[in-house]
Parts: sequence; structure tokens; C-alpha cells
Amino acid sequence: MANGKFIAYYRVSTQKQGQSGLGLEAQQQAVNNYLNGGEWELIKEIIEVETGKGADALEKRPQLKAALEMCKKQKATLLIAVLDRLGRNVHFISGLMESGVDFISVESPNDSPFMLHVKAAVAEEEGRKISARTKAALQAAKVRGVVLGAAGASNLKPNIEARQQSAVDFASKLKGVIEGMKAQGLSQRAMCEELNRLGIKTAKGGEWSSLVQLQRIINRIKAS
Repeated sequence: MANGKFIAYYRVSTQKQGQSGLGLEAQQQAVNNYLNGGEWELIKEIIEVETGKGADALEKRPQLKAALEMCKKQKATLLIAVLDRLGRNVHFISGLMESGVDFISVESPNDSPFMLHVKAAVAEEEGRKISARTKAALQAAKVRGVVLGAAGASNLKPNIEARQQSAVDFASKLKGVIEGMKAQGLSQRAMCEELNRLGIKTAKGGEWSSLVQLQRIINRIKAS
């Protein structure tokens, strides 16, 4: 149950997302769910629209700097929907933890500082792998003669094949986890809950909120 003063910080990654509200509503809903009950005061909601990449990420986030200063003055706690809304850089997250401002990731509000470091490290490594895979895929596409940025049937097929292979690879990584949960006799709904509890994200980096997401993974595992 939430108690005390809070300042909510929401971040969307592009100007287009900021204008459309894409991703913003989900973050706001997560914070509202956390603040359901208790004696609390939501002093302000702050929205940031930027990329936030690089070692000087805080310098690229004037709204986050303002939120941290406001938390210090008001003796308030910073609320974020998920940890990666602050960043996928261990050094950056560690710096915030040492800034003197308390913050809570409402998806897992009871995380210890150690667990926050672990999750930040996992997110950073996943971000590095995604970047490496993207660069490799672009290079491979160039070798095949794909004109990057061009539309048309000649470019569409390789892109579809790449997405399909990525989905198969993701399912393969989860095979052991899924089979282990099956052996425990867990229902598919219970499997989704367990995946969320373990902090294992979907292929798109979100929560397991739909049985369809899990069923697709199970079907790919069966087909492999």
C-alpha cells in the first residue's frame, strides 16, 4: 500500500510517441495501479520525450533532472512504471541510486538495491545484443543487395524472414523454462504469471499479459 509523497516520471522514446501517447497511457496506468489505496500525495506527473541514449543520458533528460530536484525539495519518492524508463545502463542507474532520491519501479516495488542492479545489468546486456543483432542484420541485408529504406516486394520478403527467424530464436531460448513449468503442471495462465515473476520479458520487452503470446511461443517450440 502506497504512502507518502510521490512524483511520477514517464518517458517515451520519440517525438512521434510523445505526440500520439503511445506507451504513455500504459505507464500512467501502472502508476495508478500502484497508488490504489493508502495515504499518498501525487505532487506532479512529469513526461519526457527523448532518446536518452549514451553515457550522458541525464543531460539529455531535462525533465528527469527537474523531477529529481523536485523530489529532493519535496522529500518525495520518484515513481516509474518500469526500470528501463530510467535507462538500460548500469552506471546510470547506480548514479541515480546514489543521488539521494528514492525511486520505485512500480512493476516490482519491493526490489532490493541488489535486484535493481541485476535488472539494470540484464537490460544493458539485452540492449547491447539488440544493437549488435540489428547492425549484423543490416550488414547482411546490404550484402544480399537489399536497398535499405526502400519499399517493395524485393525488400519485403527478407524482412519477413528475418522477423520469423528472430521469433524462432526467442522461442528456442525459452524452451527449457517453458518445459520446466509444464513439468510442474502449471496452467498457461500460471506460466504467464511465473514468467512475469521471474522478470522474463516478451520478445518485445513487455509483460506476459495475454495467453496468445505464450501460445505462440509454445507452438514454435513444438514446431522446432
